[in-house]
Amino acid sequence: MRRRRWRGSLSSADQAELWRRWRQGDAVNAIARALDRRRSVVQRVLAGTGGFTPVLRRRSPRVLSLAEREEISRGVAGGQSVRQIAGLLGRAPSTVCRELGRHGGRTRYRAATADAAAWQLARRPKVCKLAAVPRLRTVVAEKLERGWSPEQIAGWLRHTFPADERVHVSHETIYRSLFIQARGVLRQELLRHLRSQRTLRRARRPVSTCPRASPGRPSPR
Repeated sequence: MRRRRWRGSLSSADQAELWRRWRQGDAVNAIARALDRRRSVVQRVLAGTGGFTPVLRRRSPRVLSLAEREEISRGVAGGQSVRQIAGLLGRAPSTVCRELGRHGGRTRYRAATADAAAWQLARRPKVCKLAAVPRLRTVVAEKLERGWSPEQIAGWLRHTFPADERVHVSHETIYRSLFIQARGVLRQELLRHLRSQRTLRRARRPVSTCPRASPGRPSPR
């Protein structure tokens, strides 16, 4: 029997295939066989995001591109003013001024260095709503301890506090806070209160036509 490869990292193509198979419901062992890797390699990738497919990063059209930063660099080297550079780019002068101020000023500005620094800065994680609103976090934890599902909690919050969006949260946010323990928002032991005892979030199956339980109380277990 051929031994599985033990490479700690997967190529971009392998990772795309891994997540495609995971979303369609393939088991970890099946994914490992398809990629010719050991189960532990696949398990480690999945555990890193709690089973949620990572979002592909894209550059917002509102931020400066590398080409624009190169144009700024050329303009600075050519002695152009901030307004002249901004006019060529079709950007506000304040945008060019802030860009130069953040990345070394006119004397030390380098387009590639500035672009890499801006891309890295954009990786900063956003604060989860459950972390930012202690009241909401407390209510969610109490409901989980009583056996409520994240779907029921989200529905109950919208029904009970229809005008207060500060305490509205999606069931996916609750699942993410439970499965991605790096957030440290909800206690890991709350996982045992979920009806499914998985440690990784699975892709949703097609929605059933059966009537849903009332959001006001948990359905019989």
